[in-house]
Amino acid sequence: MDMDVKAVLVRVSGRVQGVSFRVWTRTQAERFGLTGWVRNEDDGSVKALIGGSEAAVSAMLEEFWKGPPGAIVRAVQVDAAAPESLPSGFRITA
Repeated sequence: MDMDVKAVLVRVSGRVQGVSFRVWTRTQAERFGLTGWVRNEDDGSVKALIGGSEAAVSAMLEEFWKGPPGAIVRAVQVDAAAPESLPSGFRITA
């Protein structure tokens, strides 16, 4: 894995389920050239693993605060992740 790849695990809370947040996240991630996954959590939040260049990850973190139309983002929690854990491509998981 390229040493310049940054990976983070993100939990977005607020009104983020039922507003196509996962599909929006995949579209934005692909636009920024990121890899990873996104899924709904039982507590009503959305969790995502994203990885790519520092600039792309930072841009995506800013986008998470906006979300898709209908979303009301209350918090974006970011934790470092191992770049080795990144899958190829970006997918929506269960």
